[in-house]
Amino acid sequence: MRRALLLSALLVLPAPAIAQSPQSVRADDRANYVRAIAAGYKAAFLCGGIFNAGRSERQVEAVELKGIYPEYDEIVPTLTSQVDRRAGTVSVSFDRQLPPRRAVWATGKGCTLAPIGAPAARGAPRPTPPRPAGADPRAWPLGDAGIAPRPSEALTRVVERAFDGYYGRGSETLGVVVLRDGRVVAERYRDGFGPFVANRTWSVAKSITGTLVGMSGVDVRRPANIPEWRSRYGADPRARITLDQLLRMSSGLHSDTAGNRTDAIYFGGTTVTEQATSWPLSSRPGERFRYANNDIMLAARSLRAALGDLRYRALPSRLFTTLGMRHTVAQSDWQDNFIASSDVWTTARDLARLGQFWLQDGVWEGRRVLPAGWMRYMTTPAGPQPDRSEGYGASIWLFGPAQGLPAGSYSAQGNRGQYVMVVPAHRLVVVRRGEDPGTARFDVARFTADLIAAP
Repeated sequence: MRRALLLSALLVLPAPAIAQSPQSVRADDRANYVRAIAAGYKAAFLCGGIFNAGRSERQVEAVELKGIYPEYDEIVPTLTSQVDRRAGTVSVSFDRQLPPRRAVWATGKGCTLAPIGAPAARGAPRPTPPRPAGADPRAWPLGDAGIAPRPSEALTRVVERAFDGYYGRGSETLGVVVLRDGRVVAERYRDGFGPFVANRTWSVAKSITGTLVGMSGVDVRRPANIPEWRSRYGADPRARITLDQLLRMSSGLHSDTAGNRTDAIYFGGTTVTEQATSWPLSSRPGERFRYANNDIMLAARSLRAALGDLRYRALPSRLFTTLGMRHTVAQSDWQDNFIASSDVWTTARDLARLGQFWLQDGVWEGRRVLPAGWMRYMTTPAGPQPDRSEGYGASIWLFGPAQGLPAGSYSAQGNRGQYVMVVPAHRLVVVRRGEDPGTARFDVARFTADLIAAP
């Protein structure tokens, strides 16, 4: 009898836990991390779209969060978000044990993404974020008054084609602004967008950073000022990398992928000073071209060390205020490092102002803002060049006859189809904003050539 009772008790005892193999632990850890990054992606774009751009959660999910990086594309729609419009926060849940990913909006700073695992901050109630600014009553180009484009039928047809997939199968154009001789001659937007609705620049921010380096007055021929590369244990070989080499993507630093996906910084809440400064050399500085987000973030890190925090923080707003870019904000990581390779939110009109500023050699409203010769420096190839038809200057892409455009043309460009094309030979500035999904590509050179040909 006792033996029967003991046997029945043993039968209802829980089975011993089966230890996970190292492979399954690594797979689970990787999956959790990818979900954390996907949640950060969603939090960042909802925060920027709602508080920087004045769009609704549903609108952002339908456009900015569709056709994104494949590893996040299926995850993002499954994650639950919570938007607090009074506090200016977005939270996205992704794990039962860790707090939601959280993005926080602040005046003049835009949205800042907290690191993975950070709890919600406690403190005094924050003011309700205002709606994004509307039209500036000043005259163009500082303001929005006096803009009355009357494009020809031919020019209208070219602009319309930018919205119907003619310049790239599957491409999705949000806005186009065309300037000739500094005047807006054509402008059009997709439904849900408009002249005062911002979206992310992606890598157009690199060319903005190149402009800020010029404004700072630092000597680009000297080694970059990266405190993390100074050590009492001995000379760091990276310390000889110049600011010029960072701007020209010839630092020699290793990166894990071509193009250097920096998702941990962009969407993971890892800081620029933690990650961008940590990569080792893989070739001698100045000997090979490798397009890398890290190089431009390091250029901005160097500015912070050279200028000090106050001047560094004020530099982007100084440029934006000077040019009348009222709808533009440079965002940073949670330790106040600008994510200067990608994370600027702006409008098509504001980018048109920037392109016109470049076309005018850094002179605005009769006042020189950039040092004489800086735009020639930015748009002159030097050192190793990319293995593609376009050339590269200092933070900007170079176009010409090989792309069907006049010599001396150049472009800032970014992920998902962001372009600011400048054609000095025709006193032309072309801005195209997009949210091109997946592998869709917009042919900005062909579009620009057709604009040039249109009377």
